[in-house]
Amino acid sequence: MISDVAGDDPTHIASGPCTPDPSTYIDALHILNRLGIDAPPGVRRHLEQGAAGLQHDTPKPGSSCFSRVSQHLIGSAQSSLEAASSFFGEQGIPAIILSDRISGDAEVTARQHAALLSGLSINDPLALLSGGETTVTVCNPEGCGGRNSAYLLALAIELGERRPVWALACDTDGIDGTENNAGAVITPDTLARAQKSGLDAAGCLHDNRSYEFFSSLGDLVVTGPTRTNVNDYRVILVGKV
Repeated sequence: MISDVAGDDPTHIASGPCTPDPSTYIDALHILNRLGIDAPPGVRRHLEQGAAGLQHDTPKPGSSCFSRVSQHLIGSAQSSLEAASSFFGEQGIPAIILSDRISGDAEVTARQHAALLSGLSINDPLALLSGGETTVTVCNPEGCGGRNSAYLLALAIELGERRPVWALACDTDGIDGTENNAGAVITPDTLARAQKSGLDAAGCLHDNRSYEFFSSLGDLVVTGPTRTNVNDYRVILVGKV
């Protein structure tokens, strides 16, 4: 398996086609009721019939159909971060893996990482690595940009030009959101170049126009589809390089 799931739970990777399913019809009904989801009548009827034992359920842990099944994780966010850490180490740059399962709002994550940087006293280069998948709150349906470009724009704004910081954030499948880029990069002069180009960084972030922002600066990362996915990859490089 190649995992694009935070935590690498095999029941969630590709919906776990070769994995025992611990969930039940009753679990699904509880979710519908708890979240107030108005499911189509046919769906609710099917779940209710299953809960009553009138429908076949998925194979559960201990089922004999899995007696000859073994599972091997050959790729994950954590393994990608470990590979990146080894690469930086080979360049003489220490690397710290913050987490392989960061989730939540991209802007909030960026502010947290900026706060972490502000508390560090760094003279030599250091790489901070993280994976997982953040989310974006859409304020402008016409805006363009994914979670990685939104994260970077928020990080650039939060950091300002206080210290030498370079950062890259990309979706490892090559597509950040719905555009043609995997992500983008920021440099110590990102905001200065944006101001010179007449770009309103805060306005672009608020209006979900992070793609436009980085495209105008020529700082998009475009790889094309990679045909694989181990969540997002983020690196913040700080210090003198």
